[in-house]
Amino acid sequence: MASTESGLIKISILYPYAEGKTFNMEYYETKHMPMVAKYLGSNLVKYTIEKGLASGMPNQPLPYMAVGAFYVKSLEEYQAAIAPNRDAIRADFANYTNVVPVILVSKVVK
Repeated sequence: MASTESGLIKISILYPYAEGKTFNMEYYETKHMPMVAKYLGSNLVKYTIEKGLASGMPNQPLPYMAVGAFYVKSLEEYQAAIAPNRDAIRADFANYTNVVPVILVSKVVK
């Protein structure tokens, strides 16, 4: 079965879990991700938001509290859209988390 996402660029934003770290999912879902999506315009195909539930191993700590992902057609267009808005995006972090996210840019293969 062919994937319609094949060839897209995926930007994953992972929020590691740690004692004392917080994450406001409602704010992230209703304010932060829509704000960033608006900056991306027609280059954005879709975005997803995931809430971490458990580790893959029993009795192990949750690796990530949340993961956001943007699927875009062009990495260059993504970077051009984010660059002038980077400060606003980073400033908004304080409204929903005290975690520094890990960013992974990848190409969807299948």
